[in-house]
Amino acid sequence: MLAQMKDLFAQLKAAFHEPGTRIFRIVQGSIWGLILLSILLLVAEAFLPDASQYSSILSKIDRVVLAIFALEFLLRVATYSPPSLKVFRRPRIKRFRSHVLARLAFVMRPIILIDLVAVLAFFPELRGLRALRLLRLLRTTRVFKYRNPFAIVLHSLEENGLLFTFAFTILGSATLLGGLSIYLVEVKANPAVNGIVDGLWWALVTITTVGYGDITPVTTLGRVIGGGMMIAGMFTLALFAGIVGSSLVTGMLSIREEQFRMSDYMNHVVVCGFDESTRLLLEALRRELDVEETKVVIIDQHERPREVPPDIAWVQGDATKESELDKVRVTHATAVIVTGSRDDTPGVADARTILTLFTIRAYLGDRENELRLRHKPLYLVAEILDAENVDHAISAGADEVIETRRIGYSMIAHAIGYHGTAAAMSRVIMSGAYNVYLGHMPKQPGNDISYGDLLINLELSKRGGLVIGIRKPSGEDFINPPKDYRIEHGTLLIYLARKPLLEPPKGRA
Repeated sequence: MLAQMKDLFAQLKAAFHEPGTRIFRIVQGSIWGLILLSILLLVAEAFLPDASQYSSILSKIDRVVLAIFALEFLLRVATYSPPSLKVFRRPRIKRFRSHVLARLAFVMRPIILIDLVAVLAFFPELRGLRALRLLRLLRTTRVFKYRNPFAIVLHSLEENGLLFTFAFTILGSATLLGGLSIYLVEVKANPAVNGIVDGLWWALVTITTVGYGDITPVTTLGRVIGGGMMIAGMFTLALFAGIVGSSLVTGMLSIREEQFRMSDYMNHVVVCGFDESTRLLLEALRRELDVEETKVVIIDQHERPREVPPDIAWVQGDATKESELDKVRVTHATAVIVTGSRDDTPGVADARTILTLFTIRAYLGDRENELRLRHKPLYLVAEILDAENVDHAISAGADEVIETRRIGYSMIAHAIGYHGTAAAMSRVIMSGAYNVYLGHMPKQPGNDISYGDLLINLELSKRGGLVIGIRKPSGEDFINPPKDYRIEHGTLLIYLARKPLLEPPKGRA
């Protein structure tokens, strides 16, 4: 008999506290169905007259549903296992005490209190509380793709339970003290105060600054007590505002991060890292891209700075952790730019860049099945500040590495000997009148053609373009090759133009 009881308890515990079990899914599915039925009954009652023959039938059905909810709530509390008893052995009396206190604490959780309040709809006057059962549907992860914002808020409240206990203790103590005081002072002089309940009601209304006016002090001492309660009310409201603000701000930020993760953004550009110089990168991206069509999202550990334009998305996170990359939907992005931080030394900045590259490649490697459906692979661009780290960045998985400091200093040095060359190259490199493009060669009459013949046959200059070099099939760039250089099959052309004139390469160029 004892073994059967233990087996029954284990089954009930699995049904209410073990989400991975089949019986839990069955019970939760049944509860969700009953919740929807309960809401439909509430809507039906609202449209039926009180004297309708169907009203009594619907009312009986609703009471049966409420009884099932009450039974489910009691079983959920009864089968709750105190975590402390899983760690420590305790005598029977202490075990019993642990069971009682742990279940009381379990019932006081915000998410459980909502279910308890919804059960109070058993009383006809509180039938409207049935709508709270809808919140139970929102608690399921199936409603939300990644993380449940409702659960995030409740978790924030639970984490700050001690602060809320302190605040409610202050509120309760002040209400009790004020209510008793006004009762003792005004019970004989004020006809509106007929009992201790009236005093407590007046104290609660006063300290919360509601002030219905149904009870007002008539004696001098009563008014002094009222003035003290008003002042206490201001401090109490400030206390609650501070606690609620500090408790929910982290949860709200987490929900804001989920907004992008749960969005339908596709083909966007992810920028990893932000400092003062990143503003220039954003300006260049806005010139190159239509940010309304190709969204730009920045992921950085800090909060969003004010100078970031509103059309640029911001997600607070660490790109060196795979778990954080989900926030910016890397698998759905068209490109990722890893910037080097100017707030650190070049070595430290490059080390973080290389770690970020390794993390992104590892993240993508774990999702090969999903990425196989892409038309072209994710393109990964990295900024390196120290030239010695270029090969490391390529080994880490970067498709293209930009040595920003070396390029800048080379242009400065060249401008010393050849005045004006740096300014000319700046106009070419920066998006504007002209830009550098890669494109496929048009089909030629023969399989073997020289670079000089290609330029003559192509006549790209008539269309406003200027060929400056080639990219070999091996990926090596050859700027201004000799006229007799033989062009291999699969060679790409490097050219200057106001807009793309040749078919761009597919995938990674």
